[in-house]
Amino acid sequence: MLDKIFDYLHFHFSVEAPIVLLILVFLEAVLSADNAIALAAIAQGLEDKKVERQALNLGLVVAYVLRITLILTATWVQNLWQFELLGAAYLLWLVFQHFTSQETDEENHHHGPRFKSLWQAIPVIAFTDLAFSLDSVTTAIAVSQERWLVLTGATIGIITLRFMAELFIRWLDEFENLEDAGYITVAFVGLRLLLKVVNDSLVPPEWLMITAIGLILAWGFSKRTNIEEVPQELTEKTEVQK
Repeated sequence: MLDKIFDYLHFHFSVEAPIVLLILVFLEAVLSADNAIALAAIAQGLEDKKVERQALNLGLVVAYVLRITLILTATWVQNLWQFELLGAAYLLWLVFQHFTSQETDEENHHHGPRFKSLWQAIPVIAFTDLAFSLDSVTTAIAVSQERWLVLTGATIGIITLRFMAELFIRWLDEFENLEDAGYITVAFVGLRLLLKVVNDSLVPPEWLMITAIGLILAWGFSKRTNIEEVPQELTEKTEVQK
């Protein structure tokens, strides 16, 4: 029984395996930056830091199960363009919802979806990651046909994604344009999936996508959120104490 499972997963060690695994982990990290921002922005819809962390933890557990299922059925899924169309439509819907939201804060920032409970956020987080995975899993399988390597890379990738999302939750409060930048990169991924459905030859190369996402994220980190000025009385007291 185990032999059949190992054969199905192509469980064969080789000298190249650690190198391929490092490449897969690197790809997961690079391709997960926009995913992490999207998940962080979604989690912020709960407006409670403790519940946000719970939503990320539980949402990514469900996302991990969906990723593994996607990897194990990748050959079948890749032949069904409907999955990529649904993924593209879902990501573009998230972007549309973000930029057309009527709910804004004092500095006129856009907001992502709002949730009344933890259980509303979990499926949104899980399916958002799944939509991103439609593209990243294809890239991973192109690097290696060894399923156990792809599964290991996905496992490390989901853990990395969790910590990256935690960082981005903090950074979203610190940088004024980061949330908008994140959703622009989500639009890039959604459009890429849509182009794959329409005509695969129209899909931009991976290096161009990574470069474009990098430039958008650089813009996102370019401006810090305005910090309220310290009252003059407090400043004078501090100077007197010195």
